[in-house]
Parts: sequence; C-alpha cells; structure tokens
Amino acid sequence: PPVPGVGGLLGWNGARNVTFMLMIGGLLNLTSVKIVWECARIERVGERYRSVLGYLPKDFGYYPDFSALDFMLYLSALKGLDSKAAKRRSMELLDLVGLKNVAKRKVKTFSGGMKQRLGIAQAVINDPQVLVLDEPTAGLDPKERVRFRNLISALAQDKVVILSTHIVSDVEYIADEILIMRAGQIVASGTIEEILAQVSGVVWECVVTPREADVMSARMAVGNVRYDHAGMAIVRIVSDTAPHSSARLVEPTLEDVYLYTFQEGSVSQENRPHDSRNAKRGG
Repeated sequence: PPVPGVGGLLGWNGARNVTFMLMIGGLLNLTSVKIVWECARIERVGERYRSVLGYLPKDFGYYPDFSALDFMLYLSALKGLDSKAAKRRSMELLDLVGLKNVAKRKVKTFSGGMKQRLGIAQAVINDPQVLVLDEPTAGLDPKERVRFRNLISALAQDKVVILSTHIVSDVEYIADEILIMRAGQIVASGTIEEILAQVSGVVWECVVTPREADVMSARMAVGNVRYDHAGMAIVRIVSDTAPHSSARLVEPTLEDVYLYTFQEGSVSQENRPHDSRNAKRGG
C-alpha cells in the first residue's frame, strides 16, 4: 500500500506541472508517459483508480448560487453516497475545513481562501487514498496559506498528498519528499535535507556597495538584498564560485535550490541539482 505523506512538486510557471498533474488525475493520457497504480497503468485500472483519487484543480469550479452544504451534497450524489451518509460526511468535512458555521451561505459570498477550503472538502468527500492538489494556495493571503498548509498536513496522516506549486513555502514546511520539475523533467528529488545538501557550497552572502548590488542583481542569481545602517548592501547569491571578495558561504534554503535550478546561463545543466537517489547509486 502507498505510504501516507506529502509529496511536493515544485516548479515555475511553464515547467509543465499542470500537464503532469492532469496525467496523475487521469484527465490526460500520453503514450510516452506511464502512470501506474497497483502495478497497472491507470487507464487500464479505470474506475477503480478514480475511486481512490481526490482532485483539486488549479481553477476550482463551483456553482455560485449553491450553499456550501448544497454543493457538497450535490457532489456526494455524483459520487454515489446515500443521502444520510452524504449529509453526515458533508458536515464533517465542512467542520474539518472551518466552514461548518457558514454551511448554508452561498459560495459566491466566500473569500478566495474559503472557496479553496471548500475545494479541499469536495476533493476528499470519497475519502481518497490519493489527493492531488494543483496550485491550491495561489492568490491566498499569508494567513490563509498557513491555514491551508496545516490542513493539508493533517489530511496527509492517512493519505498520499501530491501538491504542485511554485510557492516554495508551500512545500518547505510540510513535504516529506520534494520533486523539482524543469521543462517537463524531474531534475531533483528527495527529502528537504537531501535537496539542500545538493546545493551546499554554492550559496553566498556578500557585503557590497549599492551600485555593486545592482550589477550583481542584473547578472547573477540574487535571492535577497538588504541594507545595513551604514548603507551597504548585504546580498545573498547562488553561484558555483565566490561572487565577490567579501563573499562567505551560508546555509542554503529551499528558495536557494529553486533559484539555482531555474536560473539561466550562469550555472551549467550538468551542475544543477539532480536525483539524490541516482547520486547515491553513482548514476
């Protein structure tokens, strides 16, 4: 059986994350790609695979004039739940996502975060073994994003959650394993510790003049610039070699890995992070 937990798929816009998620969700079949469930391709497993799957697409559709409860009951009917079980399950889930007190309010009156929480509720109405979430926190304010992450973490106690995002913090705190996708290819995978180890020795902090900071920002993979009380710029840079005489190595973060993977030009493809399991095998 699959091991519960969160797998974070991290990529930028255009990295083909959406295509990958559609394939996992069984909504897109490509002959060149094989998605397997219980030792068989999912298109052959068919309905049995869909019965264990919950899916929250990037653009979650809803009926604006339905109340949250009506929407849940409607989807319960589509999933084949009987009316008693449907109402009980719907209220349990609305409570879980913090919408029980507004269950009879129309969805069109909900904030973006409330709609996304309703999206989570509908995605798990059939108690799926696999929950696929495509960019679930896009457009949410920081408070809702934290609340959403905590909800995903709770759901992952007994489910496989696959979370696609380009927001680093979404996966940094809750993912058990991280996959980084670039141009349709998985270029790195592993636990956060394994991923960070791959960029050890390439993250620097430099103290430079504001003019030098501007030049660095234009030419290098700069993650952050802040200014001290003396007006000097403290620049965080991802680079294979020391970018300045004042440069000192610092501990990498997942955001540094993201910059290293998706920067253009200064880092060769051969030196980019790769699958840690292949590295361990010497492959």
